[in-house]
Order: sequence, then structure tokens, then C-alpha cells
Amino acid sequence: MLSINTNYGAMVALQNLNATSTQLQEVQNRINTGLKVNGPKDNGAIFAIAQGMRSDVQGFNSVNNSLNRSISVVDTGVAAGVAVSDLLKDMKEKALAAKDSAIDSNARAAYNAEFVALRNQIATTLANASFDGSNVVNGTNSNVQALANSDGNSFITATGRDLSLSGSIVTVATTSTISTSAQASTMIATIDSSLNALNLALAQLGTDSKKLGIHKNFISKLADELQNGIGNLVDADVATESARLQSLQTKQQLGVQALSIANQSPTVLLSLFR
Repeated sequence: MLSINTNYGAMVALQNLNATSTQLQEVQNRINTGLKVNGPKDNGAIFAIAQGMRSDVQGFNSVNNSLNRSISVVDTGVAAGVAVSDLLKDMKEKALAAKDSAIDSNARAAYNAEFVALRNQIATTLANASFDGSNVVNGTNSNVQALANSDGNSFITATGRDLSLSGSIVTVATTSTISTSAQASTMIATIDSSLNALNLALAQLGTDSKKLGIHKNFISKLADELQNGIGNLVDADVATESARLQSLQTKQQLGVQALSIANQSPTVLLSLFR
């Protein structure tokens, strides 16, 4: 039936043209953003999964920062502990020299002055072994905790070691001197035991730092894998989309021509009245 009110052919052509235009817009958006799933309307389930993974990746950034801070705190403590070890060795040297009963009083006083200066330097070194307000070698912080996962409910702990004078590790007293041969002789044994305990404490601190570093490397790799997984879910194949773009542009041009032809059908009715 020919009708001047209804042109079914034009309606079908317009529907097909609109569908092509919608697909073309979708492909252009994918090329512009590089994403095949840019929002929940594209694919709600995939978008939700990707958003959850993005949240985990951001959480791992905080974990990485926490681990970096803890590593720096422990490494600062290790550096201070090594410095204390060197000071103790110098103190032992002075004590050995002062043990000689044949030296005169002036030489003994000089050795004692050097010993006291080295002893006081230990306290100064430990007091300045802080990073971001945390000090794991002077007794102010028993341990340092770093985030271990993106949920914030797991931690890795680095245990502090009190290397202060008159402590359980460095047993040299804050008032120790080598002003006599007997004091010097006793001090040698005290320093030896302190060095043994200090070296063990440094080994433990080094192990804690290594433990934190290993977990940091794991977190970095895990974040990279999650980022790659997100890409697999939502990234567009640009080569494929480029081919589709050219195909849809051609299809759109043909659709315009088809609609134009369909719109010419009512003009046939005019010939009936000639």
C-alpha cells in the first residue's frame, strides 16, 4: 500500500542509521579513552570488578609508603648501631692502653678523657638516630609496624633494640671511666661482652630491614599484576576498534543514502495524479 502518511521503508532505514550512529559513537569513545569499559553502562559487572581492583592498587600505594618509612626507620637505627660498634672498639683501644700500669698519670688522664668523650658520643649518636620521629635504638620505640596489605588489618613488625649505655645490650655504664688500671682491665671485658650483644642486635635489625624490603618488592609486583589485570578487563583493542570505525563510517554513509532513497518513495504518488 502506498501512503503519504506512513513511509515504512524510511522508518526502517532511519532505525538502521540510528543503530549505526550509536555503534559509531561507542567505537569513537573507546578510541578516545582507550577503554572498552569506561563506566557502569558499558558493562556493569566488569566495571564493578575493575573499580574494586583499582581500590586495591591505591591501597597498595599506602602500603608501599608505610613499608618505605619503616625501612628508613630501621636502616637509620642500623647505621647508628654500626657507629656505636665502632665507638666501642675505639673505647676498648683506650682501655687496653690505660691498663698498662707503667704509664704515668698524665697519659692515663689523657686516655680517660678520650674514653669519656667516646662514651658520651654513644648517647649523642643514639639520640639522633631518628627518622620521622621514630627511633628503634635508644629505647623510645619498642617496635615499628608497617602495613602489610591493602585492607589495613595486617602488619609487619620490626623490633627495636635498646643500644643505650647501661642497658641490657651495651652494658658500659653512663658513668664508666678508665682512670685506674683496674678499671681499665674490667672495662675491656665489659666492652667485649657489649660488642658481642651489639653485633647480634645489629644482625636482628638487619634481618628486620631485609624482611620489610622483601615484602615491599612483593607488594610492588602485586600492584603491577593487578594493574595489568585491570587493563585486560577494561582496555580497548585500538587496532580492532580502528577497523570497526572505518567499517561503521562506511555503513553510516550507506545508511544515509538508503534513507534518502526511502524518502523519495512518496513522490511516486504524484505520478498517480498526472
